[in-house]
Amino acid sequence: EMLRSLVGSEMCIRDRYEALKSQLNPHMLFNSLNTLRSLIRETPGKAQEYLQELSRVLRYTLQENECRSVTLREEMDFVNAYIFLLKMRYEDNLVFDIDLGKEHESKQLPPMSVQLLIENAVKHNEISNRHSLTISVRSDHDSLTVSNPIQPKLTHSGGTGIGLVNLSKRYNLLYKKDISIKEDASIFLSLIHISEPTRLLSI
Repeated sequence: EMLRSLVGSEMCIRDRYEALKSQLNPHMLFNSLNTLRSLIRETPGKAQEYLQELSRVLRYTLQENECRSVTLREEMDFVNAYIFLLKMRYEDNLVFDIDLGKEHESKQLPPMSVQLLIENAVKHNEISNRHSLTISVRSDHDSLTVSNPIQPKLTHSGGTGIGLVNLSKRYNLLYKKDISIKEDASIFLSLIHISEPTRLLSI
């Protein structure tokens, strides 16, 4: 009876985790297709190159759909392709300052975690010739931070915050830890856990 209860609990946690993760991919795809539509209209030449990189990004999301964790190295390979897509759209108005220790590359995290935090910064802040945006990514021991200056868009972005909420729930299921969001008058910072492979909660 106890074994049956444990198996049932594990299946419930796995189902909850997969349901949360499945909500992230359509969100990124929707934003990417909107950007592609703008490029097709404004700069058709860039749109073709953008489409090639978008295919790489989508391939990652499909391949990792069955993975509950990836290494930081794998995640950043994907993030770099995603950054390429963003730079195609925003050019020099969007700057990335990335400093990740080599010793952290084998640590693990849920797939698309860093991408979601970057997407959140882009979505909610003005990026223009008047106000360029710098997004910083740092690793330290067992955590990774993504931060940016706060420069709200003049028009409401329409965000619901569901992406960060779902990411927090995924972290709670995997690590029994919460993500940390810190915000003051000028800086928005997100801190997420990066785990040694042996410490990852099996679901």
